[in-house]
Amino acid sequence: MQLPNYASKFVDPSDRLALRPETLAFLVSLVLLAIYNFPLWHHLFSIVPAGASGLGMRIAFGAMVFAIFNLVLVTLSFRWIFKPVLVFLLVSSSAVAYFMSQYGVLVDKNMLRNVAETDVGEVRDLLSVRLFLFIFFLGILPSWLLWRLPVKHRPIHRELIVKCVLALGCVAALGLIALGNYQGLASLLRNHHELRMLVVPSNYLGASFGYLREELALNQQPLRRIGTDAHKAPAWKTHKRKSLTVLVVGESARADNFGVLGYGRNTTPRLSKEDGLLTFRNVHSCGTETAVSVPCMFSNMGRAGYDATQARSQEGLLDLLKRAGLTVSWHDNQSGCKGTCDRVAFMQLSHLKDPGLCVDGECHDEILLKGLQDYIDKLKDDSVLVLHQMGSHGPDYFKRYPSQFETFTPVCTSNALNDCSRESITNAYDNTLVYTDYVVSSLIDLLRKNQDKVDTAMLYLSDHGESLGEYNLFLHGTPYVLAPDQQKHVAMLAWFSDSYQQDFAVASDCLARERDKLLSQDNLFHSMLGLLEIQTGEYNASLDMFAPCRATETES
Repeated sequence: MQLPNYASKFVDPSDRLALRPETLAFLVSLVLLAIYNFPLWHHLFSIVPAGASGLGMRIAFGAMVFAIFNLVLVTLSFRWIFKPVLVFLLVSSSAVAYFMSQYGVLVDKNMLRNVAETDVGEVRDLLSVRLFLFIFFLGILPSWLLWRLPVKHRPIHRELIVKCVLALGCVAALGLIALGNYQGLASLLRNHHELRMLVVPSNYLGASFGYLREELALNQQPLRRIGTDAHKAPAWKTHKRKSLTVLVVGESARADNFGVLGYGRNTTPRLSKEDGLLTFRNVHSCGTETAVSVPCMFSNMGRAGYDATQARSQEGLLDLLKRAGLTVSWHDNQSGCKGTCDRVAFMQLSHLKDPGLCVDGECHDEILLKGLQDYIDKLKDDSVLVLHQMGSHGPDYFKRYPSQFETFTPVCTSNALNDCSRESITNAYDNTLVYTDYVVSSLIDLLRKNQDKVDTAMLYLSDHGESLGEYNLFLHGTPYVLAPDQQKHVAMLAWFSDSYQQDFAVASDCLARERDKLLSQDNLFHSMLGLLEIQTGEYNASLDMFAPCRATETES
């Protein structure tokens, strides 16, 4: 006699909670779209007109993104890989959503490159309690709940059939959405390229693949030499003494806030009194982040032809100067030279333990001047020295300067810039420029003091600008075509000793009249070659900003 199977009448409670993988894919797609894409929705509501037509456009756009999310997640919803994929997406999307909502950043390949090439100090400046809360509540906690949630998978053959059917359904839904709203969606996507950089997680996933593809391509390419014919022009034989040309690479220093460039506030009290200072008011950067601007400005490509992989796999300005016989050095108080100084003398100063200038693993820019007199005293050859500043790097602007340079108050003392008033953010940023004014003017004074024994010159050029809340954007790194002028209009200054002007045929009076001429970082490569009288086939006189004001032009 068979006993009744009473156990069959009871269902495991976990089975009641178990979800099919396609149901979980649906729910996660919905959560990603609704919660993690708040910056996307905020922007979409600002660019789509109100009314029924605008509502229909928002629904159509959201449905299209949801169908794509669901299509991808359903395709990946296999046992063993589905939950790890979802955990990764939730945690990484929570962090990306924080930075997008906090600073208004758009995520593309260049932004990811900037993140990948940053240093520990810059990462530390971005950490905050709010960031950790964001990651905990939108990343870790949902991931923990999801991991505990039982998922009921079918046998593999049935799973494949269901996935194929659902994938076809998603594709069909996409087709219907596109056909039903073709004109509106086509116009929206054509006129607002920034939308694709706002969709989480596809923005950072696409950027990651693009960046990794470039890095792999770079590793497979040998170094390409350029300017192998570079040599000093005959005019060098007439020089009476050694020369030192100092190129200061500024950081996040936008031209709009420089007193000597026309800003209403006197953020440059010392530079405004410097004898012989030349100012250039209409200069624009090659990129909006250090990882692009610095390699670009030291290359011969120009912004229109710039390619990150090519820039990293070929020589640049410093290589040509070294080949021509100049001693070239790079002193860094930031996150490195982004490959531009790989083959010249390099000194990292940002982690020195100077009690007067360094605190918490970061040094103020005056560290770049420490020991410079000794450097000049021991100068044996004609030299080019590059000084890379920490400058006005955000968001912790208040950390970029010693307390005695806090001229404008109150200042924002948080890296959560949305919590601060525009006035306090601007005050803190302007104080960084007051300190830059002190550092650069001190450098000029030191060079002037040594001009009787060494031909001295200084050229200051910022890598990119900075947004301080304009258009709800902060910091920098917005894709160039979409970036406001505040991130592209950069400060540029120059100073030449009397003997330098004579030996290198530089007419300062002429250059002073050229201060409003349209210039860009494209000019740096050719201007430095022309200024330093280096002859090479790579030189283009039309891009040499000094050529019109040179008594005897360098032959190309």
